[in-house]
Formats: sequence, C-alpha cells, structure tokens
Amino acid sequence: MSSSNDRAAASGAARPGNDQPDEAEQAGTATQPAGDAPAKAQPGEDQEAELERLRTENAKLREQAGAGRRRHFSWRTPVSIVLIVLGCILAPVAVLGVWAGNEVSDTGRYVATVEPLIHDPAIQNYLADQTTNQITSHLDITGTINQASTQLNGKGLPRISSLLKTFGPQIASSVTSFIHSAVHSVIASPVAARIWVQVNTAAHQAVVKVLSGQGNGALSSQNGQIVLNLGPLIAVVKQDLIQRGFSLASNIPSVSATVPLFQAKDLGKAQSLYRLVTTLKIVLPILSVLLLAAGVWAARGRRRALVRAALGVAASMLILGIGLRIGRGVYLSSVPSSTLPSDAAAAAFDALVHFLWNGLRVVLLVGLIVAIAAYFTGPSRTAVQTRSALKSGADWVRNFGERRGLSPGPAAHWTYSHRTALRVGAVALAALIFVFWGEPTVLAVIVIVVVLLIILGLIQLIGVGPPTQEPAAGQATS
Repeated sequence: MSSSNDRAAASGAARPGNDQPDEAEQAGTATQPAGDAPAKAQPGEDQEAELERLRTENAKLREQAGAGRRRHFSWRTPVSIVLIVLGCILAPVAVLGVWAGNEVSDTGRYVATVEPLIHDPAIQNYLADQTTNQITSHLDITGTINQASTQLNGKGLPRISSLLKTFGPQIASSVTSFIHSAVHSVIASPVAARIWVQVNTAAHQAVVKVLSGQGNGALSSQNGQIVLNLGPLIAVVKQDLIQRGFSLASNIPSVSATVPLFQAKDLGKAQSLYRLVTTLKIVLPILSVLLLAAGVWAARGRRRALVRAALGVAASMLILGIGLRIGRGVYLSSVPSSTLPSDAAAAAFDALVHFLWNGLRVVLLVGLIVAIAAYFTGPSRTAVQTRSALKSGADWVRNFGERRGLSPGPAAHWTYSHRTALRVGAVALAALIFVFWGEPTVLAVIVIVVVLLIILGLIQLIGVGPPTQEPAAGQATS
C-alpha cells in the first residue's frame, strides 16, 4: 500500500513536469494567431522595398542613358566635322595660293617654269615660224627680186631680167625656207636657250606688272592675250644670218614684234584673284592646318578624326588634279589654232602648271602617310597585329645577330630607356626637314619617310630592356 502510494506520489510529482509543456503548448496555441500576423506581413514589406529599390535603379539608368545620349550628340562632334571639312576645302586653295605666289615672288621658280619651253619641239617650231614671218616681212624679198629684175632690164639684160621675174616666187620661197632653217637652228641651239633664260629672268618683273595691271615689258597683255616680245631673238638671228654670208639680213631693222602665248580673256578677274591669293599665300596654308588641327582636337575620337582629316586632304588634292585636267581641256579648246598651235598651247599649259602638279602630289602623299601612320599606331586589331609582327621581326633579327656575336652593348639599355624620346625626336626631325625643305618633291617625301622608317626600325632593333627575373621553383609551385 505504501509502495503504491509512493508510486502515485512519484507519478504525481512527475506529472506537473510533464503537464507544463502541454500548458505552454496550449498557451502557444492560444496566442498563435496573434504571432502569425506579423510573420505574414513581413514578405509584403520586403516586396515594397524591393520595388522601390528597382524604381530608383531604373531612374538612375534612365538618367545615365540620357546623359550618354547627350554626350553622343554633344557640340564636339559637329564642330569637329565642320572644322575638318573647312580645312579640307581650304587645302587646295592654299596649294594654289602658294603656287601662284611663288611664281611671282621667286624668280628662280618662274625661270624654272618657262625654261623647258625653249627645249620643246612644238614651241621651237612656233617661235621659228613667228620669227621667220617677222624677218621676211621686213626684208620684202619679193620687192627686192622685182627691183633687181628692173635693174637688169635697164642694163640691157632683158632675158635674165625676165627669168628672174619668172622664178621670183620660187626664189622668195627658197630664201624664206633658208631663213626659217637658220632661225630654227638658232632657236634650238644652246645660245638661244641661254638667251631665253636671260630674257625671262629680266621679264620676271614684267610678269608682276602684267598680273598687277601695271605697264608692259617683255611679257605683256594685249587684246586679251599674254604676249612675248621677240626682239631679242630676232637680234640674235640677224647676227647669225650675217655671219653665214646672208648680207641681206643687215637690212633687218630693230623690231619689237610680239607673239601670243596665253589667252587671257578674263585677265582682269584673274588679276584681282591673283592679287588676293598672293596676299594670302602664307595665311591660307596656316589657316588650313589650324582648322584641321582644331577639328582633330575637338573630336571625341582624335585618332580616328586625324585619319579622316588626312584622307580628306588627300581627296581634296585628287579633286584639284581633276580640276586641272578639266581646265587643260577647256583651255586647249578655247585657243584658236590660227593664234597658237594646239601642241604649242599644250606645252605652254603643262609647263605653267608643272610645279602645281608637284605641289598637290606632295600634299596628297603626305595626307596618305599621316592617315596610315595614325591608323597603324591605333588600337585596332590590324594595327596591333602589325606592330606585334614588326616587333617579333626585330627581336628575331636581334637574336640572330647576338648568336653571331653582334651586340649593341651598353647602347641597348640606353636606347630602350629613351625609346619614346628617340621616336618623337625622329618624327619631329622628319617633319622639320619637310617643312623647311622649301619645295619638296614627291621623291623627297618618299626619301624622308623611308629614312624615318629605318631610324624607327633601328630604335626598335637596338633597344633591349632589362632581363626579366624568372620566379624561383618554390615560388612557382606555391
């Protein structure tokens, strides 16, 4: 009995410990709805916060996109395009201005322009014909033959007089042919070439007068034409004929006959334009370069803008060349064959624009070189691969020489340390040589570029950097 009571007491004592969780569970069960309400509301609050965050990020992205669009259509791009286009348009005008100004201001350039004319067969034939006509018109060969026939008849030689009068035209033609042959040989001789240079050197100031509308000289304008005074050549031919025994030449008076060289119907307009261009012959090139440089500087992608500006200048030179070809055809078709033979007119035009052709070719070549250099120093894949191939080639040549005992020695590390300064100095020196050359030709530009490439190649070939330290084996494995 006592044992059963003890067990009941133990059980009763243990029951409160077992029943307490049930009460807690009941209390928890009773309070569960109140505790579940905040837990269910939490996901909604998170969603609202997430939506607000997404709205904020979306607004920021829209602002960035708008700012990107505003930067894309900023003032830099249109201003750059306008400046580069103006510079390219002004480039051919600058070339024309420099050519025209040099033809007037530089006597050596002018003489170098007209000197080849005396060696051209078409010009020689034209000058020989004009000089012969002037000589025979003053000799009056037919009148001299008739006078001799009359004198023979008066001396009782009627038969000889009749024969002389009958064959007078043939005799006059033979004398004219003889004079023409003598004149042509004189004009084609070195003596005439020297006289031609002397006359044109002295006439250089007369050219200035013609284009400035002042007075007349060896070269002058008459009736819409540019004419040349043949007086000095006729004097030389007269002395040559006398030395050959043609005493009738002593009757040739001192004449100042002129022959037309160029049509100048719009000479007044040309003179006004010429004065303007010669005044701006220095300003125009500088202004063109400044416009191009400002356009490249204002561009967002300056390297790309430099390539386009250089190609634009090259294209403008092509347009100028096409214009010269068209102008040549217009000029030749406008010159009457009775005034100036077509072959002589073509020779005169080609001689006149010879240095203009050289100038536009030089500018075209420089534009292409700048465009190529700007492209291959850029980050494009082709440029990077090309530079890598050149560097690999230089390394192979250097290693090949070192294996055979050829080494630059201490100069290698110095060249490598100063390679940037050396490259900039080489490019700057080439640019200065080109600028101060005065009148560079296409061949001169090619030589300058080839020498520059050789120097840059030697800098790359000689320059060797310090050896790289390989990591230790332990460091490599760790």
